[in-house]
Amino acid sequence: MPNPRQLLLTVVACALLPSAVAAQAVARVAVLDFGGTETGVRASEKLARALGSEQGLALADREESRAAARGAGYAGSLNMTLDEARDLGGTLGSEFYVTGDAQTLRRSPFSGPHYFEAYASVFVVSSRTGRLVMWDRPSFEAASPAEAEKTLLEELGRRGARYAEAIRRARESESRERAQAAERAGASLPVIEDAPDDEAAAERAGLRLPQPYRRLRPAYTDEAARAEAEATVDVRLLIDEGGEVARAEVVRWAGFGLDEAAAATASQLHFTPARLNGAPVPVRVLLRYNFRKPAKEVKR
Repeated sequence: MPNPRQLLLTVVACALLPSAVAAQAVARVAVLDFGGTETGVRASEKLARALGSEQGLALADREESRAAARGAGYAGSLNMTLDEARDLGGTLGSEFYVTGDAQTLRRSPFSGPHYFEAYASVFVVSSRTGRLVMWDRPSFEAASPAEAEKTLLEELGRRGARYAEAIRRARESESRERAQAAERAGASLPVIEDAPDDEAAAERAGLRLPQPYRRLRPAYTDEAARAEAEATVDVRLLIDEGGEVARAEVVRWAGFGLDEAAAATASQLHFTPARLNGAPVPVRVLLRYNFRKPAKEVKR
C-alpha cells in the first residue's frame, strides 16, 4: 500500500535491522556526539563507556558511528520524525542509538551571584521503529564550570545502567509488538489512507473530513521550560466511524514531556465523523502541535 497522504491540523502551544539480528542476545548501540562543545565531547565519551560496560549491549565503534552520522547529514537534531530517526538508525547499523546535547553555561540570575550549569539532554532512539525510547536531562549547578561539569559526568556514569535497562525493555516490547502485528495481519479495519489535504479536494472525492468539536491546547511542560525547548510534535490519529480517537501515535518526537502532552491532548478530542459519499468511515489524520517558549515577563 502506498504511503498515505494525511490531513494536517496545526495547533500552537505555549505554556531494521533484519529479524535475525534482533533475535541475537546482544543489542548493538551507537552513541553519537553531544554537540561540539568540550562538555558535549566529554559527556558522550562518558556515556559511551558506561553503556559499553553494560551486559547485553555491544557498543558500536565511535568513529564509525560519527562518520556514518556525518554522511547521513545528521546535524544533531533532537526533534525528528519516525522516518528520519529510522533512516539515521539504518545508516548507523545499530539497533538503538543515543544522541543529545551537553553544555556548561554561565547563568546570571536577577538577584544573587552568577553560577554555572552543566546539563546533558540524553535521547535514546530505536533504529527499528524510529521511536524515542526515553529522554533524560540531568543538570547540575556549581560555583565553577569545572565543578558543575564534574558532577554531571559522574552522574552520567551512574545513569548508564538506567539507559541500558530502557534499551532492554524497548527491545522486548518491540519483539512483542511484531508478534502481535503478525497475529492481527489481515484483520485490520479498512481505513481511508489517502485523505485529501484540503476540504475542496475532499469534497470532489466525495469525502467529508472529520472536524474536532473543540480544539484543545497541550501544556508546555515544566521539563521543556527548564530546557528552553522549542519543538514540533506530530501525532497521527486513527478516527473511527463514530468520530472517536481509536489510536494516537507520536510520529515526530521532541522529548521533555512534550510528546506525552501532545498525545494525551489529541486522545481527548472528539470529531464529527468522516463521511465518504454520505457513509461514515474511519480515517487517519495528522495533528501538529508547535511548542514555543512563553515570553519572559519583564520586571519593572
